[in-house]
Amino acid sequence: MDTLAYALIWRSDAETDAIRALAGLVREMGAARLDQRRPPGKASAFRRVDGLRRAPPWPMPKAPTTPPLYRDLGRDGRLLVAARALRTFGYGCTSVLLAQMLTEDGDAPWQVGLLLAVASAGSVAASLVLGLFADAWGRRRVLTACGCLMAVAGVLFAVSESYPVLIAAAFIGTISPSTNDNTPFSGVEQAVLAQTCPAGRHTRVFTCYNVAAMAAGALGGLAAAGLGLQTWATPGDAAFVLYAGLAAGTVLLFRRLTPDAEAVRTVERGDAPERTGTRVPAPVRRLAALFALDAFSGGLAVQAVLAWWFAHRYGATTAQLGLVFFAANLLPALAQLTVPFLAARRGLLAAMLLPHAAANVLLACVPFAPTLGTAVALLLARQTLSKIDVPARQAFTAAAVAPAHRTTAASMTSLARSIAVSVSPMAATALLTGPLALLGAPLLLGAALGLGYDLTIWRTYRTTATPADA
Repeated sequence: MDTLAYALIWRSDAETDAIRALAGLVREMGAARLDQRRPPGKASAFRRVDGLRRAPPWPMPKAPTTPPLYRDLGRDGRLLVAARALRTFGYGCTSVLLAQMLTEDGDAPWQVGLLLAVASAGSVAASLVLGLFADAWGRRRVLTACGCLMAVAGVLFAVSESYPVLIAAAFIGTISPSTNDNTPFSGVEQAVLAQTCPAGRHTRVFTCYNVAAMAAGALGGLAAAGLGLQTWATPGDAAFVLYAGLAAGTVLLFRRLTPDAEAVRTVERGDAPERTGTRVPAPVRRLAALFALDAFSGGLAVQAVLAWWFAHRYGATTAQLGLVFFAANLLPALAQLTVPFLAARRGLLAAMLLPHAAANVLLACVPFAPTLGTAVALLLARQTLSKIDVPARQAFTAAAVAPAHRTTAASMTSLARSIAVSVSPMAATALLTGPLALLGAPLLLGAALGLGYDLTIWRTYRTTATPADA
């Protein structure tokens, strides 16, 4: 028994010594790793005090506490999201008061329409020029220049009633009749976001970019209502003074962009640097044509057309239409928050096309609704799904073309959509005559073209590899 007890005691002591040796080794490894991280000039990671090892005297590195989206956006991304929010707030405010201001200045309705057409033409021309030359001239430089022109236009609209002056200001100053940012800013900004943010987070980043703008545009509309209550200036003049101030704010934000926002010039060994040309690559032309078809189909069912049709088909009142379109503008902004999750589970192409196709099917059902309530329910369901594709489409455009062509792709697709949207309401107006009006011909044609776009995009790009999104 004594021999057995001694053996057990000896084994226990041996195991204890082994554990102590292993613990000492772990401590030494930890100290060695901390020695590698210690600031220059510090003596040692651990100190011995009374035979015990103490923690280092300098602060230990901490785990990051910033939200993931905040880190994904980066400095340049956050500046661009803020700049677009400021800009769209201005569009939301001035678009409500622009027509009223021009009418009070004595301009005829045809003059108001001509000014809006000139403003659209100016945005189209600027988008074309920036799409071809922004990378060569410098992205920060052209964004700053456009912001300065926007501020000048705001000042001219606030202080002048001369129609020729306002026409010139509308052409150079990206005056927008809505919160849709079909301006030269958007193409360059999207290229910078795609370049400076992680490829696997493009959908999340573009969702933030669009939702912030939509929320700011809605707040801009509320600001216009507030300006209508003040008495120190006419509401339109006050709105454009605010517009000029917001434009100056975007200039300050653009000035803070880092050199990382500029186009990257990649040079292979033995090759000369790639020269910036004016030829639009074939993949960009293909995407621009398809997105123009989508924009044309959507333009057949714009808010003005829908309001006219609801009033004539169901006898909807102005108050009812106001409530309907308030909800119709709010729901898409909320629905866009689901885009990153949908893209992570199904991919960018599915996130683009599945909600878009469902929205077109719902639009085709609206003309067959027997009552106003049913038609409104179908329309709101359609509106909820109709804008989910926007962030996914922007991320897909960035992934489907080479990095050197991203500015051109974003600008040319925005340009194509702008032109298509400006043409489609005229086609919708032609279809709202005679028996075609009661049948909802613009809505049916828009749904059919939209579904054709979905099918064409799927057949063309179903094998295109895009980075996984989370």
